[in-house]
Amino acid sequence: MVSTPTVLTADLLVKRYPRLYHMAEAGSWASIEKHGLLSTAALLDLFEVEGALSDEIETRKRPESVEIRHPLHGSAWIRDNKPINETVLRRTLVGMSEAKWYRTLNSRVFFWLSEDRLARLRNAPPYRSRRHDILVVDTARLLACHESKIELAHLNTGAVHPSANYPRGAGTFRRIGAYPWSERLRIAPSEPVVELTVLQAVPNIAEVLIEVQEST
Repeated sequence: MVSTPTVLTADLLVKRYPRLYHMAEAGSWASIEKHGLLSTAALLDLFEVEGALSDEIETRKRPESVEIRHPLHGSAWIRDNKPINETVLRRTLVGMSEAKWYRTLNSRVFFWLSEDRLARLRNAPPYRSRRHDILVVDTARLLACHESKIELAHLNTGAVHPSANYPRGAGTFRRIGAYPWSERLRIAPSEPVVELTVLQAVPNIAEVLIEVQEST
């Protein structure tokens, strides 16, 4: 009998999840290829968005996607976070303020580890009628370049549903070696990891990319 590894390693992560998926607005790839795949915070820095507008985007719920403009870089869209029920977030958030939680999310680039999760996002009511660029990334190449900036989450951190009763906040994002692999395999054996995140940006996204799919 082959024993199940009790500690998650980079090699095990690559073996189980050889591809990662990121959904961006249609037409975004040209800018992403030029500037890298940026977190919300990094995108605001690039577009020189400061002061009250920056704080509003980074520390609060965004009911709708926000378009930002720059005289050199053109325009970019920052996705809404409609699936966050703020009443439930306040009740389940542990170890940080709501503003800090939003900043924590906005400081990361997010990847799904399964096509099923990608499909759920694409088919969610706010997005199903819109076109997107789907970035398919080679996990091994991404880890080779950015493992020190990678943290994992066991839940969809961008959604807080009305029925949610599990905590999130301090400790939600974990480095690969510190991830509670055995626990998550016991609780959710079919999906022990939900999100892979990279802090701030993936500047060399073109080098770790497998393909860009245009969804319709």
